[in-house]
Formats: sequence, C-alpha cells, structure tokens
Amino acid sequence: MLPDELRNHFLTWQCRIRQIAMREQEGRPNQGMRPRVLDASGKQLSAGIIVLLVREDSFESTEFLKFQVQKYNDPQDVYKKALIFLQSTHYHRAAEFSDEMTGLFSKGSALVEGMMSGEKVTLQFSQFSQNYSIPCRTRLLETDEAAYQATLWHNRVFNPNIGEDIEIVGFQPDWNETAMLMDSGAKAAG
Repeated sequence: MLPDELRNHFLTWQCRIRQIAMREQEGRPNQGMRPRVLDASGKQLSAGIIVLLVREDSFESTEFLKFQVQKYNDPQDVYKKALIFLQSTHYHRAAEFSDEMTGLFSKGSALVEGMMSGEKVTLQFSQFSQNYSIPCRTRLLETDEAAYQATLWHNRVFNPNIGEDIEIVGFQPDWNETAMLMDSGAKAAG
C-alpha cells in the first residue's frame, strides 16, 4: 500500500472506531484508541496510551468544548453536552483530521521522558482485526498551539480535574516507514 493510501486508510479506521466509542461506549476509549508504545529498540514503554485525533482546523470544536467545560459547574452536564457533539458528525470526515495524534500526560512523567529520549517511538494499534505498527516522531506541543488546546479541552470534558501541570505530546507518523514495515510483514507472512 502506498504511504498516502495507508494514511487515509488509518485515519478512516480511527474515525470509525471513535464514532463507535462515542455512540456505543459513551465516549470511553476503546482498544484501537490506546496503542502500545515501543521505543526504537522495541522495548515497551507503555501497554497503552490514549491518543486523540485533532482536526486540521480545530478552532470551532475546541471553542465548543471549552465553552461547555467553562459554562457548566456539573461535570455530568459538560459530559452530556460534549458527548452529543462528539456523537454527531464530528468524526464523519477523516480528511478533516491531521495525522499527528496527541496524548496528554502528567508533566515530568517517566513515560514522557522515555518517549522523548529517542528519535522515534512506534505506536501499535489493534482492533477489529486491524493492526497498525506506526513509527512516529515525537514532540512536546506548545500551549499556544491549536492541537495543544484541542487536546486539553477534549480531555477536560472527560476529566474536569486536569490542571495545568501537564504535557501534551504530538506523534507524527512516518508513513513511508510504516508502508515499508507493512510490506515486509506481508511478504514474511505470505
């Protein structure tokens, strides 16, 4: 599969499993949203982290979620309003999402340190007989970046206790390397 086709296939699959999570699991992250994390040597850094997809133009969705979190005092009200929004058409068009995934972590965590210490990590996704092993460059997002704000307010919908002592990591897939890995894996299996 060509790198661009692989990227589109992965994002479409991710949007679909997120639709299922929002509609059938009340927003709880499913297996396909929680990849294993391996360092460059193949050592497991985490059995599963939650990653988000962020829209290329995330301003409106971020503002909506931020408004809900700030408007309501009752976390259940925030959750219900945001879930209705996320269940609607939010994940319907995979082409509207960046392929850089994000994850929110406690500031100074050993996991973040481990993910940032090498040139790349590999995220291994699996659900519904779909498997992806995706090498990604990692970076710490700045607080003024749109992806940082989108990740922060999305997470605060589900956990209103998230403070400011956090770090948000961006995971930028290397689709060329991913395609080569998948091709070599298919040849080995065949």
